[in-house]
Amino acid sequence: MAHVKPYSLFTEFDINLFKAGKHFRLYEKFGSHLVTVDGIEGTYFAVWAPSAKQVSVIGDFNYWMEGEHQLNVRWDSSGIWEGFIPMVGKGAIYKYKIQSHHSDIKTEKADPYARRAEHPPKTASIVWEDSYKWKDSKWMKNRKKNNAIDAPFSVYEVHLGSWKKHVEEDRFMSYYELADDLVKYVQEMNFTHVELMPIMEYPYDPSWGYQLTGYFAPTSRYGYPEEFKYLVDKLHQAGVGIILDWVPSHFPEDAHGLGFFDGSNLYEHPDRRKGYHQDWKSLIFNYERNEVRSFLISNAIFWLDQYHADGLRVDAVASMLFLDYSREDGEWEPNIYGGRENLAVIDFLKQLNEEVYASFPDVQTIAEESTAFPMVSKPTFLGGLGFGMKWMMGWMHDTLEYFAKDPVYRKYHHNEITFSLAYAFTENFMLPLSHDEVVYGKNSILGRMPGDEWQRFANLRLLYGYMFTHPGTKLLFMGGEFGQYNEWDFQESLDWNLLDFKPHQDVQNYFKNLNKLYKSTPALYEKGFSHEGFEWISYDDYENCVISYIRKGYKEEENVVVVCNLTPAVRKNYKIGVPSKGKLKEVFNSDAKEFGGSGISNSRQITIKKDAWNGKDYSAEITLPPLAVTVFEFKS
Repeated sequence: MAHVKPYSLFTEFDINLFKAGKHFRLYEKFGSHLVTVDGIEGTYFAVWAPSAKQVSVIGDFNYWMEGEHQLNVRWDSSGIWEGFIPMVGKGAIYKYKIQSHHSDIKTEKADPYARRAEHPPKTASIVWEDSYKWKDSKWMKNRKKNNAIDAPFSVYEVHLGSWKKHVEEDRFMSYYELADDLVKYVQEMNFTHVELMPIMEYPYDPSWGYQLTGYFAPTSRYGYPEEFKYLVDKLHQAGVGIILDWVPSHFPEDAHGLGFFDGSNLYEHPDRRKGYHQDWKSLIFNYERNEVRSFLISNAIFWLDQYHADGLRVDAVASMLFLDYSREDGEWEPNIYGGRENLAVIDFLKQLNEEVYASFPDVQTIAEESTAFPMVSKPTFLGGLGFGMKWMMGWMHDTLEYFAKDPVYRKYHHNEITFSLAYAFTENFMLPLSHDEVVYGKNSILGRMPGDEWQRFANLRLLYGYMFTHPGTKLLFMGGEFGQYNEWDFQESLDWNLLDFKPHQDVQNYFKNLNKLYKSTPALYEKGFSHEGFEWISYDDYENCVISYIRKGYKEEENVVVVCNLTPAVRKNYKIGVPSKGKLKEVFNSDAKEFGGSGISNSRQITIKKDAWNGKDYSAEITLPPLAVTVFEFKS
């Protein structure tokens, strides 16, 4: 005990907030912190272990001997053990050895609040702090505008380990290397944001990062914490936002992780019906426990505060919301009102979003929620969950199923491509073509497309064009932008060698220009979450498999007309209704030769006639290229 000096970073107010589930900056108190006490440099340690009767810090500095550095338990029944250990400095490797009141069970745990972790398969925590000097003040100053719901939002989803590998050395690229290659690429491709699959420390590569053990530590696979900050900084300096995947839904049972932390069900719910996820063989957080809610919300705030993240995409929200998720009758217990909703989770998510937006009004939270749970992206004061956006899973399923069909059969499934507009404005939707759609035998996006090679690439361009002119923000998983043939493999780099071949060069060039069109056309994003931003021209021409619509922004003169020809048949003199007189000018065509298309276009401006059609007072006759999306702007 003499090796540990009494010391605390906690005030009485901190403790009261923690117990009440209202402390959202716990990372400033818990974990390991370099401090000087009575003129002596060392490290302060603090850990929550209310069922412990002894907690020791073990590490390389005491030869991993239990009892050498026993922490002191606080007197206020908070369950916090703490103390100052002199001469322990930055880079020290450590764990907590916890002896429980329950049958004297002993656990050996990594620090839940550690800022750095050992490189897997090693599992210890590392005392760490950095003095990184941020250079992204221009981005941070303008972030509210860049992240607004009426701003363009085109997100490139990335798994850092498999985006591109260092081939000669057969290794991951580092955060520093990615700060050059990835940032330059994303900027060239005109994406507005990058979304990273979880970069918090995780032990098992095949989990892709969705089974976390180091909630406050960027994974050491790619470098040090300050090097990850450098990557974020470089993205911001390039005018690109960064969204982090965040996983508050479950965690693995690894011996060094949060499970059975102090010999009790501390972080996980003690009732296996609420505390164990059968699909992922993982543990579920106890959202009914105040201290656990504080831990999770503090973690969300940490990445926004310390790492300048511009948003959090919250994983597996549907699995959190429903008590019967992936459970049979008898395997779950209804809530106090007899329903299937997890009331503690609903309260937690509202609290999370309220705190995030109160502290960082210029970021976005995005829910991966696959059910019809209402008002996910509506404000909490209206009864919603308070997210900024929600993934539009219904659109994704219907669209991919439709596009997988041979065009000859598409007229029998026309409702699959139009149905999304029946509910498109019930939430602030993001249209996702994510990593989940290119694994486990689902095929790549290109691999799903029917027909010969030309038709497959034409279908791919058409799909993306439809996606980018449909209301809602956009997300595409890496590789899709150049027509990756193979399914995603987390162990392998993307098939960049495909860019030696013209069809893949063409689709990459197309996607670059599609992003450019989206960002430079206010009608495609300003009212993307409002029915005021969309008007059907024709949704019922199933015989020709054509859909047409108007996208609207704040200025009427900037509205655009979009026409999608979902078959390989060229349609000349195709008549569409328009609301006003003037002319139409083609401004984008996915069938352009520069994109690998056939080059059929509307080369001249088209005069609008006073001839009622499609319920509109005016009409125009246009040429529809095969398997193509065409965008027109109005000219006076």
